[in-house]
Formats: sequence, C-alpha cells, structure tokens
Amino acid sequence: MSAVDVENRRRDVAVNAVGHAAKAGKTPAFERQRQRFFWLLLAPVLAILAVVTLLPTLYLLVTSFTPLNLANPATAWDFSDPLVNYRTLLTDDRLHNSFWVQAKLSVVTVVLQLLFGLVVALLLNMRTPLMNALRTSFLVPMVLPPIVVAIIWKVLYSPDISPAWWLFQLLGWNVQTPITDASWALTAIIVADTWEWFPFTMIIILAALAMMPEEQREAAEVDGASIWQLTWYITLPYLKGTLLVAGLFRLIDSIKTFPLIYILTDGGPGSVTEVSNYYIFVQSFSFSYIGYSAAVTMVLLAMIVVLSWVIIRAVSGGSNAQE
Repeated sequence: MSAVDVENRRRDVAVNAVGHAAKAGKTPAFERQRQRFFWLLLAPVLAILAVVTLLPTLYLLVTSFTPLNLANPATAWDFSDPLVNYRTLLTDDRLHNSFWVQAKLSVVTVVLQLLFGLVVALLLNMRTPLMNALRTSFLVPMVLPPIVVAIIWKVLYSPDISPAWWLFQLLGWNVQTPITDASWALTAIIVADTWEWFPFTMIIILAALAMMPEEQREAAEVDGASIWQLTWYITLPYLKGTLLVAGLFRLIDSIKTFPLIYILTDGGPGSVTEVSNYYIFVQSFSFSYIGYSAAVTMVLLAMIVVLSWVIIRAVSGGSNAQE
C-alpha cells in the first residue's frame, strides 16, 4: 500500500470518526453553538412578539383592575378596589346575553361550516373535470377581506339594491329584510359567516383526503360496498380527527366575529346579535368604560386560551395515535 493510499485511508477514518461523534452527540461545543445560533435568529421575532402581544396583554390585565373611564382619566391608576370590574361582570345581564348569543353563533356556524366543508370536499375529491374547474372558485369567500364580505351581504340583505329582493318582487313575494327583523337577524349573520368560512374546513378536509390510504377503499369496493357505505364506514372514521381539529380552530376564530355584525346589524335589533367582542367594543368606544371592557376582554381571553389548550391536546393526541 502506497503512502498516498495510507493518507487517504487515514483521512477517511478521521472523517467517519467525526461523523459518528456528531451523531452520537459527542460534540457539545457544536451543539451549544447551534443553539446559540437558533436563539440569535429567534431573538428579533421574540422581541416583536413581546412588543406586539405581551406588553398590550399586560397593560390590559393591569387596566382591568382599575375603574378607568375616559371621562375621568385620573382613575387610570386607581387600585383601591381591584376586583370591582370582575364583580360587575358577574351581574351584568347584557354581558351574559352576549355570551349566550356568542355561543349560539359559534356552535351553529361551526356545525354548518363543517357540514358544508365536508360535503364540498368529498365532491371535489372526485377529481372530475367539473370539480377541478370549481375548486378555486370555492376559495373566493375565504380570501376576500372580511369587510368586503360584510358589504356584499349588506347589499344582498338591503331590499332597495338587492338582486334577490328584485327577484322576490317579480315573484310577488313580500319578504322583509332579515337584518332588521329580531327573529332573523342572527340567522342572517350565521348564513354570511358560514358562506365566508366553510372553505377553511373544506381545505383541511381535502388535505386529509389526499393523504388517505386507498387500500381500505379498494378492498371495500372489491367486496361490493356502495359509495354511501364507503363514506360512512371508511372515509368519515378516517376524517374524525381532522374534523375535530378543524371544528376547534373555527370555534376559536368564531369568537372574533366582528365585521359582519358591525356592518350588517350593529349588534341589533336590540341586542339579538350583540356577541361578546362587540359588547366589549361598545363598552370601550361608545361608553368609554375602558377598565370594565378590559376585564371582560381578559375573561374572553381566558376562554380562548382554554380552547387553544384543547386544540393542542387534540392535535398531540391525534399525532400519538397515528404513531
């Protein structure tokens, strides 16, 4: 063996030794450098998040313990009775009504969005030329700005300018606009919100269907299973975890419904469409009760945190089950 061969073999042995040492975690200096590099990259993002989220949340928490009213700014640092706002919200019937309206809106819209998203996703999954052509059109409501969606439905619900009401007049139907009818105002919001956000659940379900193994379906088809049996006994059980996660995400997001209510009903008629976040808006910007609205916001934030924890548990549980 020549000297060159010996040197090459020695170099290969050294490279392999370094590789095995790195895989075995025997280079703590390298690991420390890599962690410092990661933290260095994350530092700007964490700083921005702290400024944008943590500091306002901390200020909101502090303000919730004061009776701050913009008509009397001197109360900004009055901590003589820090729980006064939280005692007030326990007896605030209008707030309790807003939570009940929020619950009805959230539950009904989430159920409808899951239902329509599932049906449309199953149709699009057929991959026919017609379904492929319509695939992109179903995404339009979700990508529109929420304020634009609200204006679209404002036009549709306004008899003087609505094409739907012109059709009703031609048919001789005397239909009252739902956004001014206390019996139908919340239903009008539900219809608009479902139309806007069912594409979100549709996309998630379509992604799950794309990763669905075909072996079970093919075996069932060989055994003579119908399309309804395939959907009920194979597809839906496979999508159970996906539907749960999509529903929880939409449940959290439904708590933030604001533009539709602000543009369409302004919380009315009366308070039939006044959800919790709109009630907070009214207390802050109409009545200037900043301290009280901050306390209600903290309660709402706690509810969102609990729902987020449920989502994390559901996702991690689903991942562990798949493993």
